[in-house]
Amino acid sequence: MIEGFKLAALEAGQRILGIYEEGFQSETKGDGSPVTIADQQAEEIILNHLSTFCPDVPVIAEEAMAAGIMPEIGSCFILVDPLDGTREFISRNGEFTVNIALIEDGTPTKGVIYAPVTGELFWGEVGQGAYCAVASGLELGEATQMNCSAFSEELRVLASRSHRSERTNALLEKLDNSSIVAAGSSLKFCRLAEGKADFYPRMEPTMEWDTAAGQAILCAAGGSVVVEGGGPLEYGKLKTPQDKPFANPCFLAVADEKIISHYGLRSGW
Repeated sequence: MIEGFKLAALEAGQRILGIYEEGFQSETKGDGSPVTIADQQAEEIILNHLSTFCPDVPVIAEEAMAAGIMPEIGSCFILVDPLDGTREFISRNGEFTVNIALIEDGTPTKGVIYAPVTGELFWGEVGQGAYCAVASGLELGEATQMNCSAFSEELRVLASRSHRSERTNALLEKLDNSSIVAAGSSLKFCRLAEGKADFYPRMEPTMEWDTAAGQAILCAAGGSVVVEGGGPLEYGKLKTPQDKPFANPCFLAVADEKIISHYGLRSGW
């Protein structure tokens, strides 16, 4: 399944890159978020792939959901974000990705993230490790295994480039001896997984398709994603406090859970 996810992400990414280079216009969806033809065409490519190699697994995809298409799901389903970081795509800073993940019993177990501009492909399977490689078109270079960094009091923090609330800023101010770098899309999870950062707090709204692939990769590399109270971020949430299916609560993504206890973040933020 991971190999199928990788091929689907690479092909979708190539189409996104073509549109990125050709030029495009953006529109606004009903929830106020932007969308482009790249989102729509990439999702079509991915769904075509998934219908071929795993036709019996339900798929929740961002643009289909925006159109009111939500298949019934069970304990096993796939989440697709065909273009995570649409605002980054529109601003042309290169920090956007293709995300595909498998959810089993509420947990992301396999994930693939592709960054078309840099060619970086990240993938992971919980219990089997996380890897990255650079792609040229549909051809992948040599894979490198990724591992999260161990706890250090010199904390390297990632914060959203396009979505940062006062609550996030208040939390960041509590972190002594830390350096903060702004970054877009699910690449933040990947930077944690490859040992280039330690902590990514997210107090702003996200949906499950935004985070599932990144969580699978991060956890496969030895990190974790936790919600208030210390439990893991779970998936398949049809009823949420936001009254939006598949909406996430706030969460902390960490390379090492010692960060949470060191800064007293276990119960409340």
